[in-house]
Amino acid sequence: MNIHNRNKLNEYGWNEFWELAWQTAGLSGDNGLQPARVTAQFSHAYRIVSAAGERLATVTGKFEFAAAGKSDFPAVGDWVAAELADGERAVIHALLPRRSAMTRRAAGNREEEQVIGANLDFLFIVNALNEDFNLRRIERYLIMAWESGASPVVLLTKMDLCPDWEEKAAEVESVAPGVPVHAVSAAENRGKEQLAPYLLPGRTVAVTGMSGVGKSTLLNWLAEDDLQRVQGIREDDARGRHTTTHRELFLLPSGALLMDTPGMRELQLWEARDGWQEAFSDIAELAAKCRFRDCRHQSEAGCAVREALESGELDPKRYANYGKTERELARLARKEQTAAGRRQRAGGGKPDRFGKKGRAASRGSLSEFESD
Repeated sequence: MNIHNRNKLNEYGWNEFWELAWQTAGLSGDNGLQPARVTAQFSHAYRIVSAAGERLATVTGKFEFAAAGKSDFPAVGDWVAAELADGERAVIHALLPRRSAMTRRAAGNREEEQVIGANLDFLFIVNALNEDFNLRRIERYLIMAWESGASPVVLLTKMDLCPDWEEKAAEVESVAPGVPVHAVSAAENRGKEQLAPYLLPGRTVAVTGMSGVGKSTLLNWLAEDDLQRVQGIREDDARGRHTTTHRELFLLPSGALLMDTPGMRELQLWEARDGWQEAFSDIAELAAKCRFRDCRHQSEAGCAVREALESGELDPKRYANYGKTERELARLARKEQTAAGRRQRAGGGKPDRFGKKGRAASRGSLSEFESD
């Protein structure tokens, strides 16, 4: 790929980091492959953008055979090595290691990871300031966000429908230590200036949240265009009707890339122990002050967590959610260990495109590359 043809890729986030990743993966030779970014994902196909423009793409048969699970396939935001076929088609041969990945447990009975979006800089967690406002749900999304490797930002939409929005924003700040919280209103064009620092050229931002919280409206507002269809609010539960049906990456006027994702009825976490600890870092700090290192925060003397609960410093509902998600993640870890054992006994799993095995390889080895 010639240097002068890279402007299109630069618009979509290509930089020195990805140039180095491309070379390190041994893809810089004259092998007919070009770097491209996945901008949309459909059931059995992808839309990619390369220096030559947009094309529809599929993975090679070899790629599909080597994939051990859904997380090994390309996701929106991934950088791939593609062969540009005749016409408007392309074939994906390889996947560059991911810098970050927003994941959840895939739907169905199988214990399997699903990548919602890859190579994100920021993750906008959207919650509406109406009857759908839910602190416990925000905590759950923060676990996923911290686990992803992207920086979380909480957006409280529909502030025009909430007279006490400042009070609710303060409540969110109390359960989101270290996370920026912004209230916005697309209907009244309020709060957009707060988001400018995140929406810089080449930055990738994903928007996530439950169905009907206003993600598509937010996208249209930031894009200053009707990119996504929007439906009205249901009167029975104050939720908007679900409109987004697939994941897609949009180039904003600011030069940032915004990823819209379908709303979730329920967020199923996936191997998020680190994210759980980060999301509840305030409780971890309290626990560190307990007299006994193995304190279970029940009736032990000198328990800083119990003292915080009794004094009102720590919300009992937040602490209950802390324990609930810890137990959920422990159950998930046990199930995954059992499933991994079965896979190993059946043949050890299939290697990924770079000859490695396992979840860490499929998500990309971050130790090989320095962050820019």
